[in-house]
Amino acid sequence: MPTKIDFISGKTKGCLMTMALPMIAAMFLNMMYNLVDSLWIGNLLGETAYAALTNSTPIILILSSVAMGATNGVSILLSQAVGAKNKKRIESLLTTSLCISVVFSLFATALLELSLPGILTALNTPRETYDMAYRYLSIYVLGYLAVYLYCYFAAVLRSYGNSMFQAAAMLTTTVLNAVLDPVFIHFIGFNGAALATVLSEAICLLFMAVYLKKKKLFSIRISAFDKSAILPLIQKAVPSVLQQSIPAVSTTFLTALISAYSITAIAAYGVAGKLEIIVFYPAMALNMVLTTIIGQCVGGGRYDRAKDYLKCALGYGCALLVILSVLVIGFAKQLSGLFVKSSEVAAVVGTYFLIVSVGYILNTVTNCYLGLLNGMGKPAKSMLLMIFYYIIVRMPLAYLLSRLGFGLNGIWAAVLVSHIAASTAAVIVGMLTIQRKEALSAGSK
Repeated sequence: MPTKIDFISGKTKGCLMTMALPMIAAMFLNMMYNLVDSLWIGNLLGETAYAALTNSTPIILILSSVAMGATNGVSILLSQAVGAKNKKRIESLLTTSLCISVVFSLFATALLELSLPGILTALNTPRETYDMAYRYLSIYVLGYLAVYLYCYFAAVLRSYGNSMFQAAAMLTTTVLNAVLDPVFIHFIGFNGAALATVLSEAICLLFMAVYLKKKKLFSIRISAFDKSAILPLIQKAVPSVLQQSIPAVSTTFLTALISAYSITAIAAYGVAGKLEIIVFYPAMALNMVLTTIIGQCVGGGRYDRAKDYLKCALGYGCALLVILSVLVIGFAKQLSGLFVKSSEVAAVVGTYFLIVSVGYILNTVTNCYLGLLNGMGKPAKSMLLMIFYYIIVRMPLAYLLSRLGFGLNGIWAAVLVSHIAASTAAVIVGMLTIQRKEALSAGSK
């Protein structure tokens, strides 16, 4: 399969936009896909059902993050092999990573189905929402194989410079889920939303499989399975999984903390989390795009090009986030009403966005530098930054401020402080890393 875009020799802005715009479109479609359940459940079933969905969301986020992180680890190695034009390496990575993906996703499905009661109890799930959350998740987890393999094939296509198909696949899934959700909710109730999600995910994977087979973009041969490729894949995947999962772990922790307040507080945090997707997903898209682009530049020995792409991504990314942040913050209360018709919920949501505000622009800076580190084959550094960001700063500070009597506003302030700390640390580590790589590369010539 030929590379769609010449990242090493092409124009920086043109190559970045050609890769990033479809990826951002795919992320926004994924956002719409995630919002569909929330909109239908909140409007058709009310505040308690929406709170149950909020209690389910942290587990769903962790599952999605594991899939995105592990497959992004595959993309790190594969994009470098593509940049180096190593066909044998490419073939062995594809076959080996696919086998690992299938085995792991099936194992995770079985383990989660058995562990759900204990997980929901540990999350302080209220009695009013426990049964609904459990039933929703037990159905959702059944579709995890489809979610994981979709992320896998999307990561493979990104490694070759093809991000357009991911947008097309997400459009198909979003439309399906939007149509199926109200029908299934009408006949089955709250569980119908989970069933519609599973069915749309399975159809999306089938759509992708047909596309790949028809286009013959690459082949998977069992004879190309390489045991020696397993350890490098795990070494890249584990830090990437942790990097992607740590925000979900933080969300889980904060959800448990907020659950001690009220059903209204839980519902408000759920609404804020859904609206935050609007400002988080473009940054995540740039992270993934830069992983691929910089991976190919590093594979080709062009660190100067890697820095050019980073600067371009920072400029356009921050400009976009200024616009999106103003819109979300300015219309937070009105947007909240789309999910739950409650003035109390809207008030909490509005305060949340006023406090966090500039944190979304800083999050874009953080994600660009994380993409730089991932592309240079340093996902462990990205992982450590995420641990610092969430585990060392956000979670303890949120707990402390909440317990000191600052209430929900103390938790929201902790979120802002963590964004400031993360962006500062990411810039320092990212610049030091690329300077060291450039020095080593110059010394070896």
